[in-house]
This record gives sequence, C-alpha cells and structure tokens, in this order.
Amino acid sequence: MAFSPRVFSGIQPSGDLHLGNYLGAIRRFVPLQDTHETLYCVVDMHAITVWQEPDALRRATREVAAAFIAAGVDPKRSIVFNQSQVVQHAELAWIFNCVARIGWMNRMTQFKDKAGKNSENVSLGLLAYPSLMAADILLYKATQVPVGDDQKQHLELTRDIAAKFNNDYAASILEQGLDPEFFPITEPLIAGPATRIMSLRDGTKKMSKSDPSDQSRISLLDDADAIAKKIKKATTDPAELPETVEGLAGRPEADNLVGIYAALTDKTKADVLAEYGGAGWGKFKPALAELAVSVLGPMSGEMRRLLDDPATIDAVLRDGGERASVLAEKTMSEVRRIVGFIR
Repeated sequence: MAFSPRVFSGIQPSGDLHLGNYLGAIRRFVPLQDTHETLYCVVDMHAITVWQEPDALRRATREVAAAFIAAGVDPKRSIVFNQSQVVQHAELAWIFNCVARIGWMNRMTQFKDKAGKNSENVSLGLLAYPSLMAADILLYKATQVPVGDDQKQHLELTRDIAAKFNNDYAASILEQGLDPEFFPITEPLIAGPATRIMSLRDGTKKMSKSDPSDQSRISLLDDADAIAKKIKKATTDPAELPETVEGLAGRPEADNLVGIYAALTDKTKADVLAEYGGAGWGKFKPALAELAVSVLGPMSGEMRRLLDDPATIDAVLRDGGERASVLAEKTMSEVRRIVGFIR
C-alpha cells in the first residue's frame, strides 16, 4: 500500500520553550507544509505523566500553539491541535499497551533517565509513554516524523508496535478487506545541523528549562535585549574559532555556538567556519547575537501578541482537533473491527 506522505510531530507543553525547541523541532515544521500533509500536536496528555498544575498546563499548551503559529506554521494548511481534544489517542494507546511488551518499555533509556532510582514510585503513564507516542503517530498513519536524538528510540518502538500489530492481526486485517500493511513503518526525518542545542553556560549539557540559571537558555519569549545579552555572556574558551570543523573537537562551547549560527542560517558548521575561522569571540558573538535577534525577535513578539488573545489560540486548537478527529476516527473504526470489538 502506498501511504500518502504525512508528517506528525508533537511537542510537550512543559512551559518555557527555548532555542533548543525551536531549532530542534519547530523551525523544521514550516517547510514540511510544502511537501507533506502535516499534523502538529501539543501533546498535553504526555505532559501529565508527571504532575502539572492545571492552570500552568493550559498556559503552556497555548504557548506551544503560539510558537507553532509565530514560527510560520499555517493552521489552515496544517492541522494544529492539542492531543486531549482527540479521544482516539487514548483509545489506540490502550490497544498498543496490549500489543507492546513490558520488556520493550523497560529498555527505554528516557524512562530510566526520568525515573532514576525512583522507578517504583513514578506514574504508570511515564512507563507507558512510548505506547501513547506510537498511537499519536500511527493514529494518522504518519509516514514520517521529525525526531531529535532523544526520541529516536521511541520511534524505533513505534515501528516495532506497528509491525507487531500488522503481524498479530494479519488474518483479521485480511478478513476486513484491508491492506496487510495496515500501519506504516514510520520513517524518521533526520534533521540538519544543531539538532541538539546545548546550554549557553555549559556546552556539555543540553539546553533545558530545568537548569537553575536563566542565562543557560534563550527563551522564545525573551525580548531582543535579553537574547543579545545572553549570547554575549555565553561561556566560551580563550582560543579563536578554528578554520575547520575538526578543530571544534574538545571545545563544546565553541561547537555549540557555531552550531547555533549554522542552524539559524540553514548552513553547515563548515560554512560558518569558512567565514569566521580565525576570528575571536569579540567578532563572532556580536554577529551571532545580531543574527539571533533578527530571527527570534519577531517570533517572540508575535508569540506574546497571540498569548494576549487566548480565545484565538483556543479556536485554532478546537478547529484542528475537529479536523484531526475525522482522520483519527477513520483509523479507529478500522482498528476496532480488526481487534474484534463490537460496535
């Protein structure tokens, strides 16, 4: 079966979106609208695997939706919605819970990282999270998902669940007159440079909202002054920029700042070093600050404008939820028949 090229991607509303979220995911959503059917989801059901204050969750959900729109995602060309508006996500996730194996979940490194030594006391949802992620993707029979390094293992699990469902229910799928490859084996969309943006204070740590230092990250709601100041204060080493990418080895802060410049201009690190190799930080940091302000400044202004009008954001999410539900119900009506549920 030839599945139509369809992209699904979701971002958790965990509050305080930053440069890493933008360059690693949101920025890449925009050009995909020209080549694929696109669904961009605020995965609020994933967010509650750890406790969320309800009001904070509502604010953070709207913030992600505002970031999508401010970055250039068109809610008329793409389907923009929050996950909880489409009940079929939870329904398919339960079926996948019964297809997936506990051993698969226990091997997920992200669960181990988040649970730590407290794995007996975290929520069951945190363990089953990848099963819901598989449902998010396969509910729409998405053929491709843009993924960063930290989600590759979950996409591999999605592929395993799709293959096992197709195999376990092969006879029933044929009885229903459906294609034997009922769910696609979803492919990753490999991102370009700087998919992993590191802290501005420590180039060995990923940029994160949980870092106690606000100087470690550029928030998507930062104004131009804050963006410029954070870049100019970013940790660096005393050496000049190297002439080649190989010269960035062992220099995590230099590698990170060159990577950010590359990602903001859609160039490679080699391109950036061809222009700035041999330059000192006194030249490169102001250039990077100016670039970041020119790209992020208008976006942060548009995000703030949208967040001042929550009714408009809610209307976008509601419309997207209704459109997503049509696709979701088509898949679920077939899945129920395949599994043997009487309706």
